[in-house]
Amino acid sequence: MNLSNLDIAAFLIYCILLIGVAWWVSREKPGHEKTSADYFLAGKSLPWWAIGASLIAANISAEQIIGMSGSGYALGLAIASYEWMAAITLIIVGKYFIPIFLEKGIYTMPQFLEDRYDHRVRLIMAIFWLAVYVFVNLTSVLYLGALAINTIAGVDMLHGLVFLATFSMVYSIYGGLKAVALTDIIQVVLLIFGGLLVTWLSLDLLSDGNGPVSGFSILMQQAPDKFDMILSPDNPHYASLPGISVLVGGMWIMNFSYWGFNQYITQRALAAKNIQEAQKGIVFAAFLKLLMPLIVVIPGIAAVLLAPDLAKPDQAYPEMMKLVPSGLLGICFAALVAAVASSLSSMANSISTIFTIDIYKPLINPAASEKKLVFVGRSVALLSMLVAVIVAEPLLGQLDQAFQYIQEFTGFFTPGIVAIFLLGFFWKKATAHSALAAAISSAVLSLALKLLWPELPFMDRVGLVFLFCIAIAVLVTLLEHAGEQANAIDLEKIDYHTSSGFNLAAVAICLILVGFYTAWW
Repeated sequence: MNLSNLDIAAFLIYCILLIGVAWWVSREKPGHEKTSADYFLAGKSLPWWAIGASLIAANISAEQIIGMSGSGYALGLAIASYEWMAAITLIIVGKYFIPIFLEKGIYTMPQFLEDRYDHRVRLIMAIFWLAVYVFVNLTSVLYLGALAINTIAGVDMLHGLVFLATFSMVYSIYGGLKAVALTDIIQVVLLIFGGLLVTWLSLDLLSDGNGPVSGFSILMQQAPDKFDMILSPDNPHYASLPGISVLVGGMWIMNFSYWGFNQYITQRALAAKNIQEAQKGIVFAAFLKLLMPLIVVIPGIAAVLLAPDLAKPDQAYPEMMKLVPSGLLGICFAALVAAVASSLSSMANSISTIFTIDIYKPLINPAASEKKLVFVGRSVALLSMLVAVIVAEPLLGQLDQAFQYIQEFTGFFTPGIVAIFLLGFFWKKATAHSALAAAISSAVLSLALKLLWPELPFMDRVGLVFLFCIAIAVLVTLLEHAGEQANAIDLEKIDYHTSSGFNLAAVAICLILVGFYTAWW
């Protein structure tokens, strides 16, 4: 696929516009010096629309657009469960988790763990998250983004890696989270427009120009096996999406970890003006999650009929992009780059936040000025991106499925993380030792089950290990006979009240999902 001069011009206009907007929103009033709260939490001033858009922009990247379209090509609409179940997860997070975080006034997830448990839990989890964000998340998104650019525009991998790293830093390094979150509005609009355009054109082609609705009907008629939401055990892709587990099993644990306790996701809600704005932003993101399969899954299913002989499923989305006419193709290409750059800038900002707030300030320089903290944050963001560029090719170049690399590695620790937070929230007796035991057990048990029970689906393994982690943490707590902890969460002081608008939105999202799963069970 080659980009025309018109496409390149459209892409360059996008780049210039984004950088200009980022620097404009990052400017400070005369005499005001940017503080750590300004840089890491946008001065706690984000409105709901910026929070919702930024949540989606941070989430959707090359692995979703390319990877989920490929999964749509290979196994069908069932992969949409990752998006649709996330919508309900967001509602739960907004209702029960975010009020606790905002009441505590925290900057980072490790900071909360010290407030609830002790400094050991904070330090261990801070180091763990830094390692995962740099060597797994940041590196993978950077590599997959460069791979997508290579596939679509023919840019070699090294140049793609350097461009994405440089571009994401140029527009975010000065302004911090505020620049990232407010420019994410542009990113999400572009992502939705470009994605819907690819979907429209692919479905329209299926119907010979009779429109996308007719094309979707033809798609369901001619590829009915791709519209099974709950896979049966005899399905060849059952190990990836093990039947009913997507509704009542390990997917909940994965979603809670990602949407509830993941720094580069929750940081947006922590930066809200108030709890009401945070919850409205989360509802906005939940509705956008309902829309995402139309953008990232349907084109892959359409490719089953339009390009049935692809060498690899992940070629489905780039193949469908070939349908976009010159000029508009540049916009679709910009949408893909926007998704990658937004995720990169979000991760780099969160890496700098955790290092600065959880390691540098408490352990290295407790007396650091606000100016120094911002400087350290910017420096760490740049360093993390440089490291990711250096290790991306050696670390991921030999893997067939980089997305699987992310899931497998983080899945070792996800059950323990969710156990630690849920017990910390809702059980006043949970101790620091029980938290450490859950964290260690998560890695040990996950590895043991992977080696001893390899046929167990990944998602089921996550759910099973979570139950073991809860049991081990409870056992350790009871053996300590410590009673209620002095730093336990006083749930009676947490305001769980939500507005009528939030409640109506929650009901609407649940009813829509019931309709989806009923229609394509």
